[in-house]
Amino acid sequence: MSLYVRRLVGLVLLIILSGSGFALLRRGMYGWTIFILFPVLLGALASWVFRPATGARAAGLGALTVTVALSLLLLVGSEGLICIAMALPLTLPLGAFGSWLVYQVGSSRLQMPCAAMLLLLAPASITWDAKAPPMVFEVRSAVEIAATPEQVWKHVVTFSELPAPEEWFFRAGLAYPKRARIEGSGPGAIRYCEFSTGPFVEPIEVWSEPHLLRFRVTQNPAPMHEWSLYAQVFPKHLQGYLISKQGQFQLSRLANNRTSLEGTTWYQHGLWPAKYWRWWSDAIIHSIHLRVLTHIRMLAEKEVSDRAFQSPR
Repeated sequence: MSLYVRRLVGLVLLIILSGSGFALLRRGMYGWTIFILFPVLLGALASWVFRPATGARAAGLGALTVTVALSLLLLVGSEGLICIAMALPLTLPLGAFGSWLVYQVGSSRLQMPCAAMLLLLAPASITWDAKAPPMVFEVRSAVEIAATPEQVWKHVVTFSELPAPEEWFFRAGLAYPKRARIEGSGPGAIRYCEFSTGPFVEPIEVWSEPHLLRFRVTQNPAPMHEWSLYAQVFPKHLQGYLISKQGQFQLSRLANNRTSLEGTTWYQHGLWPAKYWRWWSDAIIHSIHLRVLTHIRMLAEKEVSDRAFQSPR
């Protein structure tokens, strides 16, 4: 096959891949096809068209191709910078692998069967992405507070305005907690945890003062404000993918009038491969937990300190 024909065929295949990718993103299918198969295919296509001289160059070409593809999503406003940055550690090695694989196959008889096998994976991965139910995960975080559970409890139920975040990822657009308020008391009360992107609505299920506050989550705000070259972008994954299902605060009495305060969130997301994206989501939720728990600790310990200062010696 001549170089001209090879590049023409490569261009046609690239247009088909790009159109299919945009269609999947518009449908909200953030799964094995987009994050695993497509990077491999893009790397493989680049290596087949440009025929790099060494395996190292092939791997570099595949990684570069995937980087350009993700950058185009940012340029056309389909995705924001945060999600693209999260996808890079997964997709770059896969693009490099796809290109290296085609280089290794070269012009041998394995080339066509290898390409056909990669293409045949698409129906299976799309079927999985469309039908696989999202998994529910659990994140636990804890702090120790120099106050009794009775003194900590009221700051768990509702707490004042948190200071502005210093963490770069919150400043970059990830949603962060700002304050909490409650309407009513006991089971059936409604707690509102205000985030930078909107409120979590949390009907109370268990009110065991001062030991356990457990709630369902019936409304979730967007998990982030995407950074983009444009005023706003609204990719599908901002609604209905990272969902908090239930949460609780558990207070355990310790020696010397101290309390162990543990926060737990049960959540799900519709992103695949689930274990990769769970690494990110667990880390984000743990950071949110610590922001809230540290604030509660500060409020409770300040109240204890103020009372000790005001009491007669």
